[in-house]
Parts: sequence; structure tokens; C-alpha cells
Amino acid sequence: MVQIGYTMMTEQTGPRALVSDLVAAERAGFDFSVTSDHYFPWLESQGHASYAWSVLGAAAQATTRIPLMTYVTCPTVRYHPVVVAQKAATMQLLSQGRFRLGLGSGENLNEHVVGAGWPSPQIRLEMLDEAVDIIRALFEGGNVNHQGAHFDVANARLWDLPDELPPIGIAVSGERSCALAGRSADLVIATEPKAELIESFDRHGGGGKPRVGQLPVCYDTDRDAAIARAHDQFRWFGGGWPVNSELPGPSGFEGATQFVTPQDVAEAIPCGDDVSAFVDAVRPFVEAGFTEVALVQIGGEHQLPFIQWAETKLLPALREL
Repeated sequence: MVQIGYTMMTEQTGPRALVSDLVAAERAGFDFSVTSDHYFPWLESQGHASYAWSVLGAAAQATTRIPLMTYVTCPTVRYHPVVVAQKAATMQLLSQGRFRLGLGSGENLNEHVVGAGWPSPQIRLEMLDEAVDIIRALFEGGNVNHQGAHFDVANARLWDLPDELPPIGIAVSGERSCALAGRSADLVIATEPKAELIESFDRHGGGGKPRVGQLPVCYDTDRDAAIARAHDQFRWFGGGWPVNSELPGPSGFEGATQFVTPQDVAEAIPCGDDVSAFVDAVRPFVEAGFTEVALVQIGGEHQLPFIQWAETKLLPALREL
């Protein structure tokens, strides 16, 4: 049975509401949760970008059962990997073993803020590979020194380590990232239901490990209102990873999506309150081999109605998958 998750999307909701919505999602029976880690929203209409790790710390104290996960953190530019390791270890302790560290090569949208430039895709993967090695070395305990192609570490140590280390997930979009994930990750992360990604992950050593996908949805009893909201706040989603990782700010996404129509969005994202349409949108992830799918309800002020509807209608239907 595929597990169904809830997304705390920091780009569309303020920090206090993110936590209270997660409490409701836990009560409604979602199997796990994921949290985006952004410095900017994709579009100005989303209107938020709180610090994900503070939200996660609060969420760990406000909930008791639901697993937590970054989806995803870039451990290379805005954050140094030694800091990510410290944050992840602390989160695992605060959540009493419910945390997973999802990592990715990042987006210019969030990483440009430190003024370090935006490397090529190949360099970004090299940096991610080196960062994962540093994080795992720190998870092993003791002092870590490292002089690498992209990072230096001088006598670093994690003083608060959990007995059970947080599993590490790596986001993939192609063969090279799948090879890295298969070799170095405890689980794989992808936002598209492509069987070839899972097959590549398996070939490179990922067989039997969890596979976590994500799907945007827009519940509303008024389907036209749902389509309009999805178009207003989520039309960036169709750009694909090669585009989404490169644009430097919301204005870039405004320009890149100016010709995307509401109908285009409605064809890509289930909108309204037809349970079967939502189930049909999840089904390709299941058929591609994903074991978990996190749903993103579009619209920060529309979380509780979605959660209530999911509890009574959507989650029971998805359990049958």
C-alpha cells in the first residue's frame, strides 16, 4: 500500500499556520509529512518563505506520530554541509526518531542570496556528492577534517547525535543524479512519476529502498476557483527541473509562465473535489514504483478544508491503491 503524505509548503503559508495545519494532517491520518526549504517563493502570489528548520523544530514538538522530512534541502551553497548535519541530528533528537533528511542539488531561486554564484548542473552534483560524504562522516561521530574540491571542514564534530541516525534521501531528475542516489542515499526523491528514474536508482544500488514522490493538488468544492488558484500560484510547476533550477527569482518565473493558461494547469493538476481525479493523478506514481507520495494542497488558506475532505474521502480512496 502506497503511503500518502502531507506537504508543509513554506512558500505559501506562514510558519505558525504551517505547524497548526500539520497537527490537523496528523490527526486526519496522513502517513508522513515533507517540508520545502526555500528562501524565496516561486511566484509572488504565494507570498511566503519562512525558515524551514525553525518550522520543523516547532512541528516536532507539536506532533507525536507523523514523520517529518525536508523536501528538499540544498547542502552546498546557502548552507554548508557541516551545518546541515548539525540541523539534521538535532531534528532527529527533537522528533524522537521521526526525521528524514531529504537533499538535492538546489535551485538558483534560493541559493543566489549568498552571492556565491550558481554553478553548472555537473558541478552542483559534484558538490552534493561531496556534501553527503561530509554529512555521513559527521553522523559517524568524532572529529572530521576534510579538504575537498568544493568544501573544507576543520575539526568539526556533532556533540548531540541520535542513537538512530536520520536516513538521507537524494532528489533525482536524470541518470547522473540517480547514480549518486543509488550509491549514497537511503531513499530516493522525485517530483515526476517516471519509471525510468526508479529503474536507474535500482540499477545503481537503490533496490528495496523507499521512493518518495510529490504531487500538487488543488481541492475546492468550486472547480473553477480551484483552477484559478492553481494557475495563480502553481503554474511554475510545469517548467520542468532544467528550467526551475536555473531561474533566479519570482519575476523570472512570472516571465517564464506568462503564456501558461488555466486550462494547461487544469490538465496537469487535479482541481476540484472529484475523488477519482485525485486518485488517477496518484496512480502513475504507484505504477512507476513509488512507495510514498506527498500531496501539496495549493493555497495557504485552503489547507484545513482539504485536510478534512482528505480524512473522510480522499485518504480512504487512496488506501485502495
